[in-house]
Amino acid sequence: MSESVLSTSRARWFAFAVLCSMQLMIVIDISIVTVALRSIQSDLGFDTARLAWVTNAYTVGFGGFLLLSGRLGDLIGRKRLFVSGVVVFTVASALCGLATGQTMLIAMRFLQGAGAAMAYAVVMGIVFMIFRDDPRQLGKAMGAIGFAAAAGATVGILISGLITSGISWHWVFYVNVPIGVAAIALAVRLIPADSGPGLGEGVDLPGAALVTSGMMLGVYTIATVEENGWGSAHTLGFGGAALLLLAGFLGRQATAKVPLLPLSIFRSRNLSGANMIHLLLVAATVPFNILIALYLQQVADYSPLRTSLAFVPLAVVAAVASLGLSSRLNDLFGPRRVLIGSLTGVVVGLVLAARIPADLTYAVDLLPVLLIIGASGGLAMPAVMMLSMAVASPKDAGLASGLSGTSGMVGDSLGIASLTAVAAAHATNAAADGNSPDAALTSGFRLAFGIGAGLVALAAVVGLFVLPAMQGGRQQQPSEDGAPAEGVPL
Repeated sequence: MSESVLSTSRARWFAFAVLCSMQLMIVIDISIVTVALRSIQSDLGFDTARLAWVTNAYTVGFGGFLLLSGRLGDLIGRKRLFVSGVVVFTVASALCGLATGQTMLIAMRFLQGAGAAMAYAVVMGIVFMIFRDDPRQLGKAMGAIGFAAAAGATVGILISGLITSGISWHWVFYVNVPIGVAAIALAVRLIPADSGPGLGEGVDLPGAALVTSGMMLGVYTIATVEENGWGSAHTLGFGGAALLLLAGFLGRQATAKVPLLPLSIFRSRNLSGANMIHLLLVAATVPFNILIALYLQQVADYSPLRTSLAFVPLAVVAAVASLGLSSRLNDLFGPRRVLIGSLTGVVVGLVLAARIPADLTYAVDLLPVLLIIGASGGLAMPAVMMLSMAVASPKDAGLASGLSGTSGMVGDSLGIASLTAVAAAHATNAAADGNSPDAALTSGFRLAFGIGAGLVALAAVVGLFVLPAMQGGRQQQPSEDGAPAEGVPL
């Protein structure tokens, strides 16, 4: 290998390290406040209902701007949008840490989520651009991106517990600042510049307004279900309005001269199927992390630090699977087979979680669950992300990246709202029937894990019947501009 090629290879991986570190940080920030919430509540005087908005505000900002950000990256350049998003995310993180009141913290969490969406939406598009001429290196890169998605929530809980116990909740947000500043400096220098056709090509402003408001309202509705109930006028009213806005958006895309979301993109069975699977997988696994953290603190009486350390095995095996094995397995068997097999493993792990007892023995009752779900999730995420980037035209790579992020965020919001509500309602009923508090809480968690297993089983069915069967074990080859060619078998 020549020195120039080696230098180029090193530059690629340095650029990718910047992208991956921010991808991980953005995913982490969805869950990083989980263990710190009690300290935030005590310090800033939140009541229980308003405290939820420390998490929900980030989710609403993130979910609302993902799809729009993906398309803007295609139009004005993905590097430009990535750097802008990291700037917004970093400034908002610093202001979250400085917050001395409830309103300021919630507002900055929303801004933090919007900045995260701008950066997150274009990461995979940039990754395909960087590794467009080397499918094997692309597979390794997608393994690392998959690790960020698969283990981000777990790492967030781990970091949250360590920081909250060792310093203070403010540093849960401050930790983003030096990483963000370094990422901005390195991204400007290392990430290759790209130029889209520009806003003069035509921006579907009505479509942008419809999808952004519809997504924000939809995520808001899901996030407030636990507080208001599924059948309440609040949920039905705002949920109905969100559906009308999104229906209006789809109607607009069918008639717009330059649509924000060309509906033809969904002709790709790989892209459509992978996004459905992504939604279902995240809807089951992200709530699993949160509910296990609650179970350990509320039932097993773990401290925040001990709760965080309990998740270390999951993070380790997810790293080994996604960083060390996923690329090789995708090369040998194709992402479709790897995905279906790993989804089956996640189902097994969640079924075992649905049998967890009130009197926990960690090594017997929880450790096997964490190992199975960590390894299986670490293999599933790189495969589903590779499939979700199967677009017919390279110019749609940013949009495909945004769609993948949107499906994950919708799954995240819907899963957390639904499964936590189910667990709480079942625990309340079990307590009313005379069960002890620990037994009642455990029965609620077990039911939620069982439902999660059903969601992932449905995702495996989608994989079997929607994703096109591959021919041989060849990995999808990217096109000249970095987007995978739709016609190449997976």
